[in-house]
Amino acid sequence: MRKKSRYAPVLGLIVAVAQVVTSQGAAYGQLHIRKPLDALSYTLLLVGPAALVVHRRFPVGSAAVALLVTYAYTWLNYPLGPVYIAPTITLITLVLVGRRAVAWSFAGVTLVVFLAYGHFGTVGPPGLFHDLAITAFIMLVMVGSELWAIARERRAQQQRTAEEEARRQASEERLTMAQELHDVLAHNISLIHVQAATALHLIDDNPDQARTALATIKTASKEVLGEMRSVLNVLREGAPRFPTAGLDRLDDLIGRSGLDVTLRREGTRPLPPQVERAAYRIVQESLTNVARHAPGARVTVRLAYGERELAVTVTDTGATSSPELSAHGTGNGIPGMRERASALGGTLVAGPSGTGFQVSARLPLPSDPLSPEDT
Repeated sequence: MRKKSRYAPVLGLIVAVAQVVTSQGAAYGQLHIRKPLDALSYTLLLVGPAALVVHRRFPVGSAAVALLVTYAYTWLNYPLGPVYIAPTITLITLVLVGRRAVAWSFAGVTLVVFLAYGHFGTVGPPGLFHDLAITAFIMLVMVGSELWAIARERRAQQQRTAEEEARRQASEERLTMAQELHDVLAHNISLIHVQAATALHLIDDNPDQARTALATIKTASKEVLGEMRSVLNVLREGAPRFPTAGLDRLDDLIGRSGLDVTLRREGTRPLPPQVERAAYRIVQESLTNVARHAPGARVTVRLAYGERELAVTVTDTGATSSPELSAHGTGNGIPGMRERASALGGTLVAGPSGTGFQVSARLPLPSDPLSPEDT
């Protein structure tokens, strides 16, 4: 509003020059029926533009002043024409700022004043053409103003909708990043903790195995830093929209887990990135839970590629030693996996299976996994 108000004096000056200069030209063509311009007429011609300077601060009052001086100028029988620029602008602006009722009231009063002038303020009888012309001009100004206001409101609504959609997408991306960070940190830190405990236990009696555990810790810490960098890169311009964890990295994940894992793949087919990412994170979280709650268990990871869905099953045989990390979980692992599956329209069931535990997810697949909508 302040920026627009800065241009109000410029608008007032332009309208003042236009009304004064063009009224002098109009006076030459109306000398036989109108009074010549004098000091009072010039004052009236300048009051309307002066009202435009404060019109944004006082829209109703300035519009009333501009219209009143126009009525006076007209009834005093000065040359007509350019004097109507300022009041027309005030009526249009009233509509644009939402003061429609006031604008239409002023327009009605103006119509009555000018029709009355046509009947009582001029020499000779007014014609039907005069009345129709005045009515048509005022209606054209008001209807045009309404259409302009509607177009502006529609553009503003579209802009608000676009901004809300952008905020919604940003919120969804922040949630995605938070979930990715949770999965990355939970898995790798749990792995580091288990391997560190192993290294401490074996460092005196079996230094070779302790060295292997320390090497696993080094690899896991490097991996977690790399994945965190991948997640945070989505905040940078030109970076991928989502991290790129996929099933092609499943062998590396299993190798770094420190668990006895058997991987079974039944069939194969290209998968959309979001399905690959969800399946990878479900397996990752499941292995993290095994490391926390069922140390020593044998784990079977099964991937069944169907025509309509990808089935992911992670089954363990149960702990063979006391779990050291069971009290360190966040409690968000299984709900997080279930949310990932639900986000894709799939399902996830987790619960006891024999002496161990099983996570079973079904992720629906599109008919064309490489379609643009999925990439």
